[in-house]
Amino acid sequence: MVPPHSSAASVKGGPNNDTLFLYGGASTDQTMALVYTFDSQRIVWSVPKIAGVNTIRKRSLTGIINNDGRMYLWSGETNTDYVNEMLILDTINLNWSKGSIINAPTPRMNYGAVLLPNNKIIYIGGDNDVATTFDTNTLNIAKGTTLTLSEIYIYDLINDNWDTKVTSGKIPSNRADFSAILGLDGKRIIIFGGIFTNTGYLDTTLYVLDLANYNWYIPKISGKIPNPRALHKANVIGKYMVVSFGYGYDKTVESDILLLDISNNEEYIWTTIFDPKMPPPPTLPPSPPPSTLPPLPPPSPSPSPSPSSLPPNNSGNTAGIVVGSLLSGILLS
Repeated sequence: MVPPHSSAASVKGGPNNDTLFLYGGASTDQTMALVYTFDSQRIVWSVPKIAGVNTIRKRSLTGIINNDGRMYLWSGETNTDYVNEMLILDTINLNWSKGSIINAPTPRMNYGAVLLPNNKIIYIGGDNDVATTFDTNTLNIAKGTTLTLSEIYIYDLINDNWDTKVTSGKIPSNRADFSAILGLDGKRIIIFGGIFTNTGYLDTTLYVLDLANYNWYIPKISGKIPNPRALHKANVIGKYMVVSFGYGYDKTVESDILLLDISNNEEYIWTTIFDPKMPPPPTLPPSPPPSTLPPLPPPSPSPSPSPSSLPPNNSGNTAGIVVGSLLSGILLS
């Protein structure tokens, strides 16, 4: 049994890529282990024995896992300070190691982190002010500060080094506790929500970072735009950015789960309809058929499940969406 806690980091990993690894977090239970695993096949929690460097418990950091089963845990907060270190947990061989922090940014928590297709991790924003507090309704900073998004920081998993890029365009205000995901084409990062440094800042809560030139812009958006959120989570499931829970919204009128259709980069759509069909892969140039053989006829289309609708507020159906879509996204993607 895992003790009650908050602000932990988690990834899907293990030899068969079907195990949830839970790291760190804040808890009043002194018996809580540093790492837990959840076997999705046997439905069992365990405390794994991990070799390598010892580490102290941290919280409010993001775990990123690569295709080799290594979980990257940068910075985060301890009970007394912020720690600038890159912990690496091999979820297959169960051992700890550390990455370089040469040229790493200042330590922080509650940042955005995204794994890119080129085996690099981008880190965005966050905060490193222990005095920071915010209004849970407006998400405005009441005390303290958050960090700039005019720079982003890139950690190269292959070469174990850091780089800094200056951003341009419509740069979002300083913020933390937002969500960040990679667009379906792998060429842009979408962020949503967060707590904001400047009360009254003329802002929006949805921004896109173009990875070709590190230019921020506000995308065209349609549908019923939800209230902003902070301390929520976001996953890519099918063609949607699925936003779950958090602070900043009225749970009596707005669902715990939000769906943003990101399949069209020219216009994102807030919707309550979940279509489980996967978006088509990027189009490749057609290959000419062999001269001696006629082209094959197109395959017959397979039947697809009918779309389902999200409820307008909290209900048992919402819980079903949470368990079905989010666990599928975490454990089966």
